[in-house]
Amino acid sequence: MESRELVTVAAKACDEKRAHDIVVLDMADVSLVADYFLICEGSNERQVQAIAREVKAQAEENGIEVKRMEGFDKARWILVDLNGVVCHIFHKDERHYYNLERLWGDASTVSLEGIEG
Repeated sequence: MESRELVTVAAKACDEKRAHDIVVLDMADVSLVADYFLICEGSNERQVQAIAREVKAQAEENGIEVKRMEGFDKARWILVDLNGVVCHIFHKDERHYYNLERLWGDASTVSLEGIEG
């Protein structure tokens, strides 16, 4: 599965668990770490964990191995590495504090029309 398709699967999984403010950054020209960063937030720890679980489940359902998942227990910032797509699932307070969109300001935002409902 191409990274563009994978980020779409991940974004839909986030949306299904009612993640807020889903943003996808095209990292291809900015970083060697990943093709895309998906950034979203949940309003509490339980929702943040539910979003991460759904991303993992949807990836595995589509034959994608989850390389790594970090931060699940504390659920303040969960990172899900899908090899080419890195999902950053934040608690709303941490998202504003770390502000990855500003940190990676050179990356362009990818339109996800039709994903968020």
